[in-house]
Amino acid sequence: MSMSISVSGINAAQKHLDVTSNNIANVNTIGFKNSRAEFADMYANSIFTDNRTAVGNGVQTACVSQQFSQGSLTTTKNALDLSIKGDGFFVLSPDANSLDRTYTRAGAFQCDKDGFVVNSMGNYLQVYDVNDDGSVKSVSLDSTHPLRIPSSAGSPEETTKVESSMTLPADSPYMNVGLFDPQDSSTYNASTSVKVYDSLGEAHTATYYFIKDQEAQGAATDANTWQMFMFIDDKPVDIENGNQKTFQTPSSLAKDGFTLNSAKLVFDDKGNIKTDADGNIIGYTPAVIKTVPLGSAPSASYGGDKVITSGANGEQQVEFLFGKNLHMYGGTSFSVEAISQNGSTVGQLTNVQINDKGIVSATYSNGTSAKIGMVAMANFANVQGLTQIGDTCWRKSLDSGDAIPCQATVGTAGAIQSSALEESNTDLATQLVELITAQRHYQANSRALEVNNTVMDSILNIR
Repeated sequence: MSMSISVSGINAAQKHLDVTSNNIANVNTIGFKNSRAEFADMYANSIFTDNRTAVGNGVQTACVSQQFSQGSLTTTKNALDLSIKGDGFFVLSPDANSLDRTYTRAGAFQCDKDGFVVNSMGNYLQVYDVNDDGSVKSVSLDSTHPLRIPSSAGSPEETTKVESSMTLPADSPYMNVGLFDPQDSSTYNASTSVKVYDSLGEAHTATYYFIKDQEAQGAATDANTWQMFMFIDDKPVDIENGNQKTFQTPSSLAKDGFTLNSAKLVFDDKGNIKTDADGNIIGYTPAVIKTVPLGSAPSASYGGDKVITSGANGEQQVEFLFGKNLHMYGGTSFSVEAISQNGSTVGQLTNVQINDKGIVSATYSNGTSAKIGMVAMANFANVQGLTQIGDTCWRKSLDSGDAIPCQATVGTAGAIQSSALEESNTDLATQLVELITAQRHYQANSRALEVNNTVMDSILNIR
């Protein structure tokens, strides 16, 4: 009996050594949770045993208990490195279409060749679907799916409107509109540009040229008249319902009778553009200055190239809206307060951000951004009952109970921190002390076994 008690003590000490050694081995493992060997004594009594003289039967390993205390966080420069400050686990699946779920605290993720966010073992990070405002559609582990970050966004959208807010200088000199030459800055008073897009997403540069019309100089009314010419990719474009202007030599546009329709802009004596009761710029119906189709040349006599030549929509027209945001003031220089357009090209991925609620947002080169999911989290009634499966992952078990889906920062679930990883919660100093203690226990039980063996030898040597 004594020998079996000592053997049980040696086995327990060995288990203590194994657990401690495993904790030490994983001191640098991201998301690792250390374990503790817990022991219980053994008794084999019957109803006829005298409890006052009963001796135990040794020791047994009751369980190896996982310790889910928070590990320290270390910051990184990778936005896909995630950590959880508080309770909860990331949800993973071994395959893009699998309903099998595993759980981890190790948040070192990266994109694979197909744009899916995976860990180093190729397991897929799961997310909930979200609405445009970031609210989650369904908090259910059955509805989660792998996070995929599209490398491009949207389809091309042709520009139909450009909205501008500008101020023209009232003290600008009058100029001969017929001598306008876009290649000679001395023939116009001001210019500015904006990018516009055709139906294939190709960018074009639309340039406004403003000229203070000499023909209005000294007029009793409409003395503050300007002409605006529109060029796209340095090609002249007619304004629909505009004022036909004929160019003269030495303008580089002059080709014997070449004409171009400009937009006539008239300001009152307070520097505001003249509009009708509905706010329309006088002389234009509807309330916008609109180009002719970009797939046609501005004039038969010009014979110039069309703006749209690549197979895009040749009927595209662009409306230039000013409303009451075009002014002419003295004592100032030409300025553009705001200018924007509604077209876009296909965007290439430029940035990924994940906030503390787990909302994954992608930003693209065309200026668009999209919320593409919310990092799914799960918790358990008894986390110590989870089954360890390696790779710093766990599975649910009968002891842990079913996974409870949750959202970061909601209820008991912790917040998600991007560009940070949770270190192992192993305290190396404590584990080294445990290692020494386990060694002493092993040595003591080995000594007890040796003593029992000596006693047995003594008995056997009696003659």
